[in-house]
Amino acid sequence: MEKHKMNRRKIISILTIILLLGANVVAQDKTILFVLSAADTLALNDGNKLRQTGVFLNEFYLAYEAVSKAGYAVDFATPNGIVATIDNESVDEKYWKGFLTAKTEAVSFVKTDSAFNNPRTLEQALENKSKYVGMVIPGGQGLMVDLMNDKNIRVLLKYFAEAKKPTGLICHAPSLILTIPKEGNPYIGFKVTSVSPSEEIVIEKFIMKGRPQNRKIARQLRKSGLNYKQGLPKANHAVRDRNLVTSQNPFSSSAFNKLYLKALADYLTH
Repeated sequence: MEKHKMNRRKIISILTIILLLGANVVAQDKTILFVLSAADTLALNDGNKLRQTGVFLNEFYLAYEAVSKAGYAVDFATPNGIVATIDNESVDEKYWKGFLTAKTEAVSFVKTDSAFNNPRTLEQALENKSKYVGMVIPGGQGLMVDLMNDKNIRVLLKYFAEAKKPTGLICHAPSLILTIPKEGNPYIGFKVTSVSPSEEIVIEKFIMKGRPQNRKIARQLRKSGLNYKQGLPKANHAVRDRNLVTSQNPFSSSAFNKLYLKALADYLTH
């Protein structure tokens, strides 16, 4: 009798391990597409000044870390498959309060991670779009240079919107919704946030010390028929409307990650 009980316990233990391994395999099959800018230079003051630019490191890495810890795999894609540039400003510790360990990890990650340093092209991402359960585009001024002018972005955004797959746009990235013509834009009427007007002024006056050509993002979003909502400057502020999650600034990672992970969970259970 005792022998039968032991055998039963062994069988239950083996089945539990199989189930856990199976769950892990399923989780790894859930892949998020991270679209990153590869631009490294931003023209200011009508081209009279050039400034180093790129992806804002904490806006990228904290979102990447959140989905990875939740069991999702990640593919990276950039225009022409060029390795993403990191904005030097974003390494400053003032953007990493409460996340200093993550900052050290992030700096190492972008130097050593094989997938990050061998991104797909946007065309390849489009060819494989059906495999992705969600998409994230981190902010930074770099995307205003290349992604804003890339024809693949509007196609990706429309596909994810129409497929109702969770789409996360961080800080400056909500401006990419403007690449879709207003006629037929699936996000018209959605609640969104992005870098706020007052934050843009601070960035231009005190950080970049110059104005880029494409600015006043909040005003453009409102004029295009989106319902723009902002928090206080430097607020931990994000907005979710159906499949779309947008956030305001480099200090909004916690709010963004919470809403985006919930959007993914909702998508996968429907």
